[in-house]
Amino acid sequence: MRKKVKYQGNNAKPSNLFIQWLSISLQLSPPRVNLPEFPAKPPINPFPHLTIQSPKQPPSHHLPTTTASPLLKATLPTYPPLPLPENSSTPALLTKKSDCGNANTLTSKFNHENLTDHKVASGKGAVKSLVVLADKLFSAHQDHKIRVWKIDSHEGDHHKFTHVATLPTLSDRALKFLIPKNHVQIRRHKKCTWVHHVDTVSALALSQDNSLLYSVSWDRTLKIWQTTDFKCLESIQNAHKDAINAVALSNDGHIYTGSADKTIKVWRKSSGETKHTLVATLDKHNSGVNALALGTDGSVLYSGARDRSIVVWEKNSAGNMVVMGALCGHTKSILCLTVVSDMVCSGSADQTVRIWRGVDRCYSCLAVLVGHKGPVKCLAAARDCYDPSVDASSYLLYSGSLDCDIKVWQIFLPLL
Repeated sequence: MRKKVKYQGNNAKPSNLFIQWLSISLQLSPPRVNLPEFPAKPPINPFPHLTIQSPKQPPSHHLPTTTASPLLKATLPTYPPLPLPENSSTPALLTKKSDCGNANTLTSKFNHENLTDHKVASGKGAVKSLVVLADKLFSAHQDHKIRVWKIDSHEGDHHKFTHVATLPTLSDRALKFLIPKNHVQIRRHKKCTWVHHVDTVSALALSQDNSLLYSVSWDRTLKIWQTTDFKCLESIQNAHKDAINAVALSNDGHIYTGSADKTIKVWRKSSGETKHTLVATLDKHNSGVNALALGTDGSVLYSGARDRSIVVWEKNSAGNMVVMGALCGHTKSILCLTVVSDMVCSGSADQTVRIWRGVDRCYSCLAVLVGHKGPVKCLAAARDCYDPSVDASSYLLYSGSLDCDIKVWQIFLPLL
């Protein structure tokens, strides 16, 4: 019998980061879930191509909240997860037999009684973001801290996680504290050093060469850390007018930050400079930006917001981001985005995951994945396998929700 895990909320003490090894159960003959063939000219409702103005002259255009596309208004196929057998095995390393010819919708299960064997003590704050670099795990927390864990091999299929640092480090704090100019005003009668986050650390991202860690916070700052000695190199104060919810890095060095102030800001460090500067402000959403994701080549940016839309941005020949259109279909806020190949996946407070596909600047929503009983807060996707004898690719999509479930979906996508 599947056991429900009670959601403790943000007031649980202490809060723990659980590393859950999931046991995946496949039926012997799972139903084939083939996504529909991509239409020759899948329509979206594109805007006129508008070059984003400079930060000093923010554009006044607003994003339409609906689309006239008949395809996006049509009833889309929905795929529920398969039920688990009653005798499902206990937690083990995530395993699955590959079958490139079928597409399955999988659901994961873990034994809550054994979770203490697979957890990392994390302090008092809820975990907001995770990134992995080699044998290190970086976690962002609601208690304003970034923690670093060393991942060690352990007996069997498990790993041992050792806490090695909390950012900012003690040495970094001490060195900055002694110099008055390193103190910044955070409230009327309170100051702290600029290396500190003073509110929830909402998102993390790594540079392409993995030498730098970028963190954003509800305190409206963007900070850059070295991943070797964990020293804070730079802090951009008041990067936005409201809380920052998302950060994404492109291959050419641009940093994108999405905020509750409805804007996305683009930052870059010019050659020979030591500090990042603002190069553009992207203003098209009608409400706070919750999620950002970049296409595989970094030239396309997807932004999801509380206005239920996903805006598609693309770099023009001048290097400026222009709006290509909006993907509409979710009935509540967009909470997370991920991109794999030419497929964009979005998770929402409406408890669903949508799969979008874009070719030649045209997008279609191919399917809606249902099964979660709470808002979908995080997504991760990877290519599963490729069989030359089958004219399709297989992908694994992982979705995490506030219903305390992680679901795994296998997507069988026809090749173009």
